Parts: sequence; structure tokens; C-alpha cells
Amino acid sequence: MSSTAAAFAGIGDPKAPVRRRTVAQAIVEYLQVQYSELDGERRRLIPGMYGIFGHGNSVGLAQGIDEYGVDFPHYPGKNEQNMVHAAIGFAKASNRAATLACTASAGPGSTNMVSGAATATTNRLPVLLFPADIISNRFGDPVLQQIEHPVERDVSANDCFRPVSRYFDRITHPGQLLSTLPEAMRVLTDPVDTGAVVVCLPQDIQGAEFDFPEAFFAPRVWHIRRRSAVEEELAGAAEIIAASQRPVIVAGGGVRYSNAQAALAEFSERFGIPVVETYAGKGAGPVGALGLGGLGVTGTVGSNQIAGEADCVITVGTRLQDFVTASHSIFRHPNVQIVNLNVGAFDAHKMGSFPVIGDAKRSLLSLHERLVDVGFSPISSYGEEIAAAQEETRKVREHDLQDFPDEKMSQAQVIDVLNQRVTAQDALVLGSGGVVEGIHKAWDPSNGAEIHFEYANSCMGHEIPAGLGYRLAQQNSDGEVYVLIGDGTYFMQPTEIITAVQEKQKIIVVVVDNRGHQCIWPLQAAKGGGQEFGTQLRERNPVSGRLDGPIVDVDIAANAASMGAAAWSTETIEEFTAALEEAQSVSGPAVIVANIEPFRYLTGNGAFWDVGVPLTSQREVTRKGVEQHLAGRERQRYYGVTVAPSER
Repeated sequence: MSSTAAAFAGIGDPKAPVRRRTVAQAIVEYLQVQYSELDGERRRLIPGMYGIFGHGNSVGLAQGIDEYGVDFPHYPGKNEQNMVHAAIGFAKASNRAATLACTASAGPGSTNMVSGAATATTNRLPVLLFPADIISNRFGDPVLQQIEHPVERDVSANDCFRPVSRYFDRITHPGQLLSTLPEAMRVLTDPVDTGAVVVCLPQDIQGAEFDFPEAFFAPRVWHIRRRSAVEEELAGAAEIIAASQRPVIVAGGGVRYSNAQAALAEFSERFGIPVVETYAGKGAGPVGALGLGGLGVTGTVGSNQIAGEADCVITVGTRLQDFVTASHSIFRHPNVQIVNLNVGAFDAHKMGSFPVIGDAKRSLLSLHERLVDVGFSPISSYGEEIAAAQEETRKVREHDLQDFPDEKMSQAQVIDVLNQRVTAQDALVLGSGGVVEGIHKAWDPSNGAEIHFEYANSCMGHEIPAGLGYRLAQQNSDGEVYVLIGDGTYFMQPTEIITAVQEKQKIIVVVVDNRGHQCIWPLQAAKGGGQEFGTQLRERNPVSGRLDGPIVDVDIAANAASMGAAAWSTETIEEFTAALEEAQSVSGPAVIVANIEPFRYLTGNGAFWDVGVPLTSQREVTRKGVEQHLAGRERQRYYGVTVAPSER
């Protein structure tokens, strides 16, 4: 080993054993001996790598995987953004204890991963990205696909990853791996810091050699810790809850990642506190008399009613995004107090909450004991109020599921059939479009199926690759993985169906086809647009010059079949039900298209959602829509700061 390498590694002993590898080879060997451990369960942290190889990584990471990837499969993505979404699905299925790495060639190949990185970071999900970068020695500048900055010469296109990453680095010397890779593993396994980890690899550096200490390649276990909240926070939170009469619990994704479902159900049942759910928390709350379903803009009428009257809101593992809080208007009690249980301080302090910073499961168990000690219970009439709210939700759901004269089957009916078919062994993956409301508002979680929403970034195109990633993580499961999407999402990113065919991995994709982005045009009409514009799948009208011509008829089932999937196109509920049964018997990926009534929506709940509206217009219909929206803004409020009674 050279003296420089020894000094850099801090070894000090020139006789210490080393392993001469390129940067790419070292990365592959290092990743194969990294493990995570959560609640005593140990697994490979990075069990494989998605990759699309071009000139930027085909003789770098590709060579490393080929020669040194002993137990490190390469998955051949069809789009770089897809690869990251697949890693996200893998991470969700692994409860954030494992994920996949992704590599892409320099230039557009790498920047295609930016949306996936943003989706991972926004959802607090671990992914490990190795985007190829420009050649660091600059001898041939400008190289193919290089963006030249006239002032900052060390900037490359990959710097656009910085704002969407939880950890970012660029390797300019092989020895940097000795500190960069362990730090990357730390971030991936930290419940607070996790998100997109981006390690940029200049093309020439990938093949650069170095004498890495053998100790660097020793197997390492990264423990995912359960952090306990401090005594003062737990005591203060218990005081606030004990002083309330109508508390409500908001269950977020942190309930699932902490495996706190049982603790939450026991807490809710013991004290008679109802539970409402965010998107990531869908299905994490209890079922039965205290489960009210989704909260917010796409929530149930019952959830919004109870939340609106609650004097204490106990949030568990949620970012409190605007769809859930109805843009800070959902909690209407004049003296509402918010207690926020969250592993991260950044989220725990939102909306003036009293923070309880620690693991969700441990915090719930500690609060449970404290509230038992003080004999807490809500107001005696609360149970009747909760039951009445549930009944209102039931009536609305019954109305939405009816057959409407002279209409095709509705999206709600399609979702209801799917709801009845899935079991506790199955998983449902979705993320954007009109199906979001259908699942958040109308899905009955009593069947026990895992629900995996991506609605933090609401990234269209996420769902099919995420479903495949989920399946890759659960290859030994007997359950089905269902992906629920609209036609708009299908048109964006269907090509991971080909990867599923290659890998012989089964997912069942349900496409509700309503010929356009039909969840957007009502927003346009209601918020000041006055009419639809640019949301329909229509031909351009030669007379008007606009896209208001005939509907474009696309055979999605034929398209899916051309990629190797079993496929069905259905027009009735009976046909859709039969297709679901047949899809369960096929061995590979399957796509079922449900041609639904385009403009049949679920009943609204009156919740406010703030968006930008046109404050000036010559159209009367637009001005009226804006007036209504501005009136809604008057319902927004500042929640102040919640403090414990003993501190007031």
C-alpha cells in the first residue's frame, strides 16, 4: 500500500492488509456486506442495484457488478425515474429496513432520477443513488452531456440533486469512499434523516484504483434505533390529553414504520379515542367503532366532522401536509391543542404542536400508562357522536356506490370490487390521480391488506415501478401486489411492465380509464378556471385550434399485452370482477383496464384546499370561482403554540 493511501485511511501500519479495487468495484463489495437490524430482525440493507448503463457507467459500475457482484443482482430498468420508484416500493415493503441502489449514466440518464429522489425524500423513504458524473480531470472538456457553468467550473448537472437529497456527495478521490459510504448507510437507516442518498461518480473516478483497507469490507450491522421521548415531553403531553373532552388521533405513516399499529389500536380502544388517517397512514389505524377513515380534502365526512370539533388532536408520525389539514382549516375548535408524536423534531413542532420527539410505538406505550394512571376518559357522549359520524360516512358511501342511470360503471364501484377481493396477504400500491380519493375516502381496511400510498410528492408514474419494487422485496409472499392507477399515469410510465416480464415478477395493474386527467378539470372549474382546459384526451379541433375535438381511443390492454402482460379490457362490473379472478391465476404481470364513467366523482366533503387562483379575469364565471375560494381562505387559521396545563 502506498504511504498516501495508508495516511488517508488512518491505518499507520504499512503491513496492514489491503484490497486493491476500483471505486466501482469497492462500492459493489462494500454494499454486499452491509446489514440493517430492526427489532432483532437482520437483513441485507442493499440487496441489489437497478441500473441503465450508458457511457457514464457501463465500464464503471457495470463492470464492478459483473466481476464482483457475487450476491448482488442487477435489475434492468426501462426509465431512470422508474428505477428510483422501484427502490421506493422496495423500501416500503421492507418497512424502511432495506432498499435498492440505482445507477444511471451521465447527463439526462442521471437527471431523470431527480423526480424519484424528490419523491423518496418527501416521503421519508431510503433510496441510494449513484448518478454518473462528468470526467473530473477535465482534459476533454466539454465532454458529451456536460452542462458548462461559466463561473462555477465544478458544477455539473448532478448538482440539481442537492435540494432533493438527504445526503449528497461527489467522489473526486477513491479514498473518499472510506467516509462517504458509511455516512450514506447511516443516513439510510436513520428514521429521522432518511431519504434520497446521492453519491455522484465521475466517469474516470469510477475506474480509478485504490488500496482499500481490508477492514473497510468487514460486514457491518446498522441498527435502526427506537428513540425514546424525554420525560418532560411525555408528562406534558399526558397533561394536555387528560384535560381534553373530545380528543382525536391522526395516524400517519410513522405508525406503520414504527410497527405501532397494535399499540395505537390498544391506546384508542382503552381511552375511546377515534382515529383518522393520513395517506401514508391509510390502514394503520384500528378498524371498527373507532376507525373513521381518511382525514382532510379527500377524507370521510365523519372524520372531518369529528376532527373539526376535537379539542385535542394527537398526531402520530405525520408531516401534516395540506391535503390532510385542509390547508390549516380542518381543526376548527377555538381552543384546540395539538400533541405531535414524531421521531423527527422538524415535523414534531409543526402547527404549533406540543412535541413528543421519539419512536411512535414507545411514545404511545408511555402515554398509555400515564393516562391509565390518571383515569382519563373523554366526555361520556363522545361514543354516540363518533357512531353518528360513522353513519354519515356510511350513507355517503352507499350513495356513491349505486348504479346511476345511463352511466358506465363508476370508479367507486371498481374500487369496491377490488376492496372485496383483496386479503390480508395482499398489498395495494397507488400514488396520484382520482384513485387517491377513492382509496382514502371509501376503502374499507378491515380486510387487512397493506395500503401503500405515495401522496407526499404525488408523483404520477410512480405506481407501476413501485409495485414491482414491492414485489421484489416480497418475492416469497403468497399474496398479490395490486397497482391502482388512472390512464394518465399509465401513459407516463408503463414500461416497468417489461422489467416485470423479464424478472418473472407478478403484479396486477388495475387501470381506471376515463380518457384524461379527470380529477383536475373540476378543480379548474371550482377554483376560478370556469371550464376545462387541457385535461381531456382529445384531438385538436381544426376549427377552434384547441384540444376539444373527438376523444382519442387508446387500447391500453393491447399496449400492455404487447409488453408481455396478460391483459383485459372491461366495460361492466361483471366483466371487471371476472377479469380480477382470471388475473389471480396467471403467473406473470397482468393489466386490467376498467372503462369507467368519465365524470362520476365521489361526493365532496366541503373541506378547503388552498391553491393559486386568478385574481384578475374578464370572465364572470372565473371571478365567482375566485370569490368562493377566497371565502374558503377565511377558514384558515394560525394554531398558536400548545403548552401543557402546568406550564400555562
